[in-house]
Amino acid sequence: MAADGTSTPDARRAAPLAPLPDHRNVDTPWWQELWRRHVHITTPLRERGLECDIEFGLSAYIVRVSLPDDSYLIISPPQEPPSERPPGDPEGWIATREHPDDQELFEVVYDSAPSDDPGGPQRPEVRHGGNAQPLIEAIDHRLAQLGLLPHPPSPTTDPHVLPATPALHGPEAPDVPGTTDRAPVYIYGDAMLALTDRLNGAESHADAAALLHQILDPVNGLLERLGEFFEAAGEKAKEAEEDDGFDLSYDLADAAAEIRNLAEVLHMAEDRMRALTPLVPAPRLPSTPSLPPRALPSTSPKTAPTTRRTR
Repeated sequence: MAADGTSTPDARRAAPLAPLPDHRNVDTPWWQELWRRHVHITTPLRERGLECDIEFGLSAYIVRVSLPDDSYLIISPPQEPPSERPPGDPEGWIATREHPDDQELFEVVYDSAPSDDPGGPQRPEVRHGGNAQPLIEAIDHRLAQLGLLPHPPSPTTDPHVLPATPALHGPEAPDVPGTTDRAPVYIYGDAMLALTDRLNGAESHADAAALLHQILDPVNGLLERLGEFFEAAGEKAKEAEEDDGFDLSYDLADAAAEIRNLAEVLHMAEDRMRALTPLVPAPRLPSTPSLPPRALPSTSPKTAPTTRRTR
């Protein structure tokens, strides 16, 4: 829901997201899947009032961002040579600003893609790789310089609010067609709630299996990423000088191991879900003309007519 313009401590959260693209692909499953893979890029930009779309570039999918002066940003993985990583998770991001009517306007805003020349100099952004947060910060900085940032990000005193962090969203969250506009606060928890809502509304076991795949995939699934998160948290705890930092690191490492063990236990759940057969409703019998009532003959249980059961 759009903000009513009143000034409150949560006014920043109430600001509406930029609208979703308006084309027929928005309602297709393949486009929605691409959109979900890029929400950590599109959501922070839409929070700033910038309209985004997903298109195919030279060799990979890109994010196209419309700017107020009719120029646009192209945010893409490496195109030549093409990235071999999945959409939305490249080895680096390249952001350029261009204009359809001014061929001389071409500006590299950000480039964290590794150089294809091993002996050549590397841009300082290369150390960030595919991390989206430095990319968003660089775009914020450059568009603010140009006066092209409709809604500048606002600082917050709430340590749990991450205004420029990547956001993962499902179809019920603000980044997916047909949803309400509300800025994420607990963005990762909101993403899981959205995924759960989608699972509850799945129309087939195949759709449910596809959602399980998002959680259980051994390479890119949520459980694998969650294990990596707790491992990283454990390493961060070791940086402290206190003894409790090492104790905490062990607890976090145990949590990572338990999460990965859960993934191994459930590794067949996706296939088992997909193999389930839904209950088929009984066919409707054709209507017959009404007959006058008559007495029914008495029957014993052995001679009673049987009813065929359907599945």
